[in-house]
Amino acid sequence: MTWARTLPAGRAHAHPEPISGAPYSAVELMVGDKTLMLLDQRKLPAHERYEYVSEWTQVEEAIKSMMVRGAPAIGIAAAYALVLAAARGAETLRAAADALGKARPTAVNLAHAIATIMREAEKNSAPAHLAEVARTYHKEEVAACKRIGARGAEALPQKCTVLTHCNAGALATGGFGTALGVVRAARAAGKDVHVIACETRPLLQGARLTAWELARDHIPVTLVTDSMAASIMARGEIHAVVVGADRIAKNGDVANKIGTYGLAVLAHAHDIPFYVAAPWSTVDLACADGAAIPIEERSEDEVLAIETTRIAPAGVTARNPAFDVTPARLIRAIYTERDVDLLHPTP
Repeated sequence: MTWARTLPAGRAHAHPEPISGAPYSAVELMVGDKTLMLLDQRKLPAHERYEYVSEWTQVEEAIKSMMVRGAPAIGIAAAYALVLAAARGAETLRAAADALGKARPTAVNLAHAIATIMREAEKNSAPAHLAEVARTYHKEEVAACKRIGARGAEALPQKCTVLTHCNAGALATGGFGTALGVVRAARAAGKDVHVIACETRPLLQGARLTAWELARDHIPVTLVTDSMAASIMARGEIHAVVVGADRIAKNGDVANKIGTYGLAVLAHAHDIPFYVAAPWSTVDLACADGAAIPIEERSEDEVLAIETTRIAPAGVTARNPAFDVTPARLIRAIYTERDVDLLHPTP
């Protein structure tokens, strides 16, 4: 599917060049600044379906429901949602900022993006001005991903197999990706990189999204269940683990999709380097350590069922923390777009 074919009939004239730089994008603000386009990631890989929303409350629901997901991507979506809210007046803008900030508690990019827009709104709250600010924010996030990719790619051997978890690609960011940005940059540099993607229960972002992205880019990818990682590491088949992040504390502890901590422990046990790739907007210097990071608890239905098919017996309950925290001591390096690392996790 090409970018043009994702547009509804009669709307092609209103579409901008995608800031993502890819033939697909998690989020884009349409020409005229009144409509936001969101790729419904819940439908992938079966359907590449785009939704067009014009109310900030629709964006809030899209973030909560994980139509749009990934820490940088939800920050960008929130920034654009505030543009839509600004058209309704100052009171609506303030209400939107408050509500959007609570949509998902773990990813600090959400608060970072909202703060960026609201600071500008204090000077000039005109929707056209805020749209310009939001697009600039989006462009800076894409540029950050490319810089992160270049830095992380240097650490990978010329020929290697990289294990990743969840989806930290173009779908989770403004474009290019963080963990997958490292893979893309390494491939562009001529390195022979193969990816093993963990399926990532309960919502299967690795199986549905990461594998979809890599297959589209013709990057070799093999899918495994989450429980296969230890065995594959023990066989010496993994040369590095590269993941994204939803929040990085001041001491280098990292919150990421549930299951990441377990992979870090396994990587440490098998002497495999464990790398984190994330933009500076994911760093929370006000958060001392991982214990202070709020962990989102999502509906137990996501664990008890796969889509609409229940897999657990009636009456059984479930836990569903969406994230876990990997301590800095298990992380070989954290790559951001900045040349000088403020965080110094133990090698």
